[in-house]
Amino acid sequence: MEIPAAFFVVPLGILFLFSGLVVNLIQAFFFSTVWPFSKNMFRRINSQVAELLWLEFVWLADWWAGVKVELYTDAETLHLMGKEHSLIVCNHKSDVDWLIGWILAQRSGCLGSSVPVTKKSAKFLPVVGWSIWFSGAIFLERSWLKDEKTLKSGFQRLRDFPSPFWMALFVEGTRFTQAKLLAAQEYASSMGLPSPRNVLIPRTKGFVTAVSQMREFVPAVYDLTFAFPKSSPSPTMLRLLKGQPSVVHVHLKRHLMKDLPETEDAIAQWCKDVFLAKDKLLDKHEASGKFGDGELQSLGRPLKSLVAMTSWICLLIFVSLKFLQWTSLLSSWMGLAFSALGLATVTVLMQFLIQFTQSERSSPANLLIPPKPSQ
Repeated sequence: MEIPAAFFVVPLGILFLFSGLVVNLIQAFFFSTVWPFSKNMFRRINSQVAELLWLEFVWLADWWAGVKVELYTDAETLHLMGKEHSLIVCNHKSDVDWLIGWILAQRSGCLGSSVPVTKKSAKFLPVVGWSIWFSGAIFLERSWLKDEKTLKSGFQRLRDFPSPFWMALFVEGTRFTQAKLLAAQEYASSMGLPSPRNVLIPRTKGFVTAVSQMREFVPAVYDLTFAFPKSSPSPTMLRLLKGQPSVVHVHLKRHLMKDLPETEDAIAQWCKDVFLAKDKLLDKHEASGKFGDGELQSLGRPLKSLVAMTSWICLLIFVSLKFLQWTSLLSSWMGLAFSALGLATVTVLMQFLIQFTQSERSSPANLLIPPKPSQ
């Protein structure tokens, strides 16, 4: 971590760790006391509690870094966002696509009921991983023999979800990098498939399972395409923590679940066709710098995340002053050493969080292993 960045990262890390542990404790309390008697009551409570933490990330993008998200979609889709269960399918373009999704979910009023499908290692990520575990995230081991049952049971758990949810799938299976694109192009050439230019080849088994399991109670598939104008660098967690802005363009197309094919092979092909369309759409964006076939919708910058962050800051200051008054922590060498150890721990945890989100550290998801015909 660069020394100048530490001046921003460490204070934000202290606040994030403090508020996150408070949220995790509250989630654990309600999970142990409410969940055994009413799953849906716990889900309602948890969506409000989890949002208190996730709003910090929205604040980080909206108010600290000044990330501008421009959404291209039609007025009807904009009106329906957050009012219905939806399966989200998107390309994995940057290190913080999940945060872009959270921003859109927050604008739609369903941030607390966003349910990701992510790799198993995320479960052990301090604070965030624990929080999404309580929120019903589905954790995969990237082994279909193990993951098929996990996905089916995870999707079925959502059948009686009490409020509109967003279930997010990154069907490329890994984040986009030039090295992974070259591997995907080599595979496509060897299999006689169209060679991608802006996306990776989708791994469709998870999507097929999602559609098969949720068709009866999820009315729509939201097809999201992320892109970045040439004049703006892609957002990363480190850039956000440093307060450096980016511009993100999002194209959203709504598909009715009932219009999707019925057979598994046809559903898989539908997903592949969607990504071929994404590839062409991103070609056009590369040429024009915008998505031309959707209305540009104003998302604004709501105050809710700013209010939540201000409240956490005030609470942290109050607790810190009371703690220092009670312990006189900074009046002895042992206390100073303990404080230094705490700051070092926060620094290491934030470094781990930053590295966890970096594309270069994500695995290639077996791009060169030929998928079975049903994929």
